[in-house]
Parts: sequence; C-alpha cells; structure tokens
Amino acid sequence: MPSNDVRILIQSAVPTAVVGAVAVAVGAAVEGGQGAIGAVIGALLVILLMGAGLYVLQWIAKSVPHLFQAMGLMMYMTQILLIFVFIALFKSTTLFHPQVFALSLLVSTLTWVAAQARATMKAKTFYVDPDPATPTGNAAEEKETSERPS
Repeated sequence: MPSNDVRILIQSAVPTAVVGAVAVAVGAAVEGGQGAIGAVIGALLVILLMGAGLYVLQWIAKSVPHLFQAMGLMMYMTQILLIFVFIALFKSTTLFHPQVFALSLLVSTLTWVAAQARATMKAKTFYVDPDPATPTGNAAEEKETSERPS
C-alpha cells in the first residue's frame, strides 16, 4: 500500500477508534458490561470493514482503474450486507446490548466517512500520472525541443 493510502487509512482509523473509545465509556456507564462490549464490537466492525474496503479499493484503483467506480459501489453494498448479516446472526444475543451496539456502529461509521473524506481532500493525489520517462516532468516541452532542428 503506497504511503498516501496508508496516510488516508490512519487518518480515518484513528478518529474512529477515538470515537469508539468514547462509545465504550458511554456504553459502560449507561448499560454496564454489555454496553461496553456492544460499543467495542460496533466500533471494531466499522474499522475492520471500512479498512478492508479502503485497502481493496486502492488495490482495484491500481490494477483495474476502469472498474474503480463500479467496484466502489459494489464494495459499499457488500459492507452494508455484511453488517446486516452480522446483525441478523446476533439479533437475539445476550453477549452485548443491541442499542449500544447500533449507536456505536452508526457513530463510528459517520466518523469514518467524515475522516476519510477529509483525509482524501487534504491528500495531494495526482489526477494524471506524470510521464515517468522525463526527469523534469514536462513531457510536452521536452518533446517540442527534441523535434526542433539544431
């Protein structure tokens, strides 16, 4: 993973983890141990799914860029489906408090999306790859000077 992608991942995961820690504290204060476990599971689920999605999308952007937009939509649908599957599997569990889990999941997701949007906007990512054959990066100028007779 290139350093720019790692930077975006870190700038998204750290605020989400901080919000998850606050959710754990609130969940523990309101609902006790089950609330804390629900908040931990909700925040970890968001960090794992969104982090894996970001990694896969960056890999797709490098290997098959023409499928990037379609795969981005597919990735978000897959993440939502996985969250629904998780909720369906644990809908009647007594391991954690479901309302604290749901609120932690929601707040962590909103935090991740906002942090990723901010990190992506602040990243100085090229829209077009510069020509690697030229050392100065100005391919048009070098082509023009090479075509002129001396």
